[in-house]
Amino acid sequence: MTRIELIRQAALKVKAKKLATTVEELEFQESIVKLDKRKAEIKAAEKARKKEERSIAVDLRKVIRYVKSGNLDFNRPENMYYSDKDIAKFLEDSSIMDAYNANKFADGDYYVK
Repeated sequence: MTRIELIRQAALKVKAKKLATTVEELEFQESIVKLDKRKAEIKAAEKARKKEERSIAVDLRKVIRYVKSGNLDFNRPENMYYSDKDIAKFLEDSSIMDAYNANKFADGDYYVK
């Protein structure tokens, strides 16, 4: 036994004598207290996890309800397709069109309008 263990055993003997019980009974009561603390911690952690799951489920239901109602902007007909004007404006300012114009004749496309 280590020195600390010997000191602990001596303290338990004194405490048991003071409470008029045995050392084994005190050790049993201490183990029950530790077990109760551990159970309480597990229960609190489980409760917190369930609360978090419920809040996530509520948020998910709200999102699903919102999507199913068609309130999103991309579900509106005016936002589903690009107009020819929008496409021309995008290509006009993009580097894609610049690269196309620079390589137009290199690809064999000699037809010019």
